[in-house]
Amino acid sequence: MAKKWVLDTGTKGTGAEMVPLEKVLRKPAPGPEPAVARRRRPRREPVAAPREARRFKVVDVMTQRVLAEDVDARAALDVLNDVGSVVDVRVYVWQPRAKKWRLLTLGEQKALWEARSSEPPTSR
Repeated sequence: MAKKWVLDTGTKGTGAEMVPLEKVLRKPAPGPEPAVARRRRPRREPVAAPREARRFKVVDVMTQRVLAEDVDARAALDVLNDVGSVVDVRVYVWQPRAKKWRLLTLGEQKALWEARSSEPPTSR
């Protein structure tokens, strides 16, 4: 008995192809769906540990003298009040996970600089 061929146009790409009729007619039946949908337990939100206050270190660029170390933001801003320009110091922030000081970017240093009081610097 001769096979019957049909033109299968459901292929992707540029054209159709000739396939045996049995291939087109035999399609696997989808599997049975579950009678009851499984309920998921709601996820618990992780409890965030309270973040430590940031600690700063301020170093004079010219002399490499540490002007303040392991101080809070308020004390760092007080030290910046006595500095003439933002580029005269380097400001570092303590990274607790890495356990090392990270140099603030110039943008971060400028943000601290703008947060200090607008009083003129005092003479040293």
